[in-house]
Amino acid sequence: MSLLSARGVGVSRNGTAILQHVDFDIAAGEIVTIVGPNGSGKSTLLRVLIGALTPDGGTVTRSPGLRLGYVPQKLAIDATLPLTARRFLDLPQRVGDAVAATALEKAGVPDVAQRQMADLSGGQFQRVLLARALLSRPQLLILDEATQGLDQPGAARFYQLIEGVRRNLNCAVLMVSHELHVVMSASDRVICLNGHICCEGTPEVVSAAPAYQELFGTGTGGALALYRHDHDHGHDHAHDQKAHDHA
Repeated sequence: MSLLSARGVGVSRNGTAILQHVDFDIAAGEIVTIVGPNGSGKSTLLRVLIGALTPDGGTVTRSPGLRLGYVPQKLAIDATLPLTARRFLDLPQRVGDAVAATALEKAGVPDVAQRQMADLSGGQFQRVLLARALLSRPQLLILDEATQGLDQPGAARFYQLIEGVRRNLNCAVLMVSHELHVVMSASDRVICLNGHICCEGTPEVVSAAPAYQELFGTGTGGALALYRHDHDHGHDHAHDQKAHDHA
């Protein structure tokens, strides 16, 4: 059963089409990643899906009572504003201490409750945003390039955390990412977007698709194979991956 369905979604801005005829479904429990070049409409599509933007055409159908969690691409907080991570979780609605502590633990930052948001590292900050998204026990967790600004090992750890959250909550996950080599390994299904859906399927199918290779080249297929080999054999692939990225 679909948690969320998009049919014929289109968005235009100043007479220019941003999205055209976008159709897809998200089923319970699956991890779906949207990839695409800059300006391909990825963030616009997420805004339509969460209801922050009304499409010019088409429909988005959510299952009744669907609980959504959303982790934005970035969030600017005034560094002079005294705001602890615990207080941040009370915005816009207060939550109990036990609930907040559980959310921070699930997000992998159980010890930052009394730290100032402005003092957190990039990875800690994103995990607090994740903790806030988990407060509603979402059935669908949506992340908009949530690892932007993290280094590659930090991004890989974040995606491993997301896989754990999916298992823990039995929720579906929809991610937008530009880190193809990492995200491919963490996804059940990949949607390649460039104003419309160019191709979709398993990571292996999409990385071999001509439309995907035209946008991104053939290198990510090799990166996917490299990740799978090292992941399966428990090797540290960071050095090899860096060499591959520069190849």
